[in-house]
Amino acid sequence: MARLLIIGGFLAAVFWVYSIVDCAVQPATRHRGVSKTAWIFIVVLLPVIGGILWFVIGRRRANDSGVRPVIAPDDDPAFLRSISKTEQDARIRRLEEELARLDEESDEPPATDQRP
Repeated sequence: MARLLIIGGFLAAVFWVYSIVDCAVQPATRHRGVSKTAWIFIVVLLPVIGGILWFVIGRRRANDSGVRPVIAPDDDPAFLRSISKTEQDARIRRLEEELARLDEESDEPPATDQRP
């Protein structure tokens, strides 16, 4: 029974230290709710419960920003609203023509070196 208490205490201490370090090294943009300093105080003053609160409530995941990353202008809704339908159609036509030219260039068979 005493061994279980020692092992449990050791695991609680390891979790507590890990929680403090994780909270301290995360950028301020990854903290939810209160400030980074407040989270560190919560984790330090409430050893196991503070760590659990940090991982469940306070730590924002990398993909938990709520904002979809914009990869290209065509993916940006604000950009799409800013251009008119005729501009969109002209842009699509230009892209289709460019793709057709690229297809024609790549369809040619490679030149062979014929020697007599």
